[in-house]
Amino acid sequence: MAAVNAFRTSSVAVVACAALSVMTLAACGSDSDTATASTSSSPVSDVFTPPSIPETKPEDSPCPPAAPANTGAPEWTLPGATGSVAVTGATDKTAPQIDVEAPFSVTETQVQTLKAGDGPVVAETATVLVCYMGVNGRDGSVFDSSYQQGAPVDFSLDGVVPGFQKAIAGQKVGSTVAVAMVPADGYPEGQPSAGIQPGDTLIFAIKILDATSR
Repeated sequence: MAAVNAFRTSSVAVVACAALSVMTLAACGSDSDTATASTSSSPVSDVFTPPSIPETKPEDSPCPPAAPANTGAPEWTLPGATGSVAVTGATDKTAPQIDVEAPFSVTETQVQTLKAGDGPVVAETATVLVCYMGVNGRDGSVFDSSYQQGAPVDFSLDGVVPGFQKAIAGQKVGSTVAVAMVPADGYPEGQPSAGIQPGDTLIFAIKILDATSR
């Protein structure tokens, strides 16, 4: 898998910023972050700027771009300190849906398993292959989505912001999960290129396709 550095923090810039267990977010999300494609042996692109993706027919992609049908009640509804969020996970044919009553914020990061997989448990330092959609709680906008790109991305969990690691580590491969993360677990100083301001709560719907432990 070609590594994708989702949510880089200060020692390798969220793979460059620091190893996730000890990383600080002081320098993350700055305008100096640039998107680069690379192999798993060197820092690569921020998840907010997806890497080059091979052409894939939408119907053949594990990250289908089709909007979900009206399936009734969402799988997760979370009232926040302000606003609320409702999440419906992806299916084999459709992308997830994240509906926000803005501005939405939380005072602690919360993770919800939408559908449990039956694969191996994902280690904290695993390299994972995922489909994801990220939404800003401040205004409900989608700031990044591999579903829009139509292909999954891969990255090491010890090179991502804490909220993304908290959402995935300990889950089983095949699971779909959602996370609402406090700014300290995402980009406390903002990420201007993605429209993220300091203090924004971020929400992700994630489908875990594979994981490789080191």
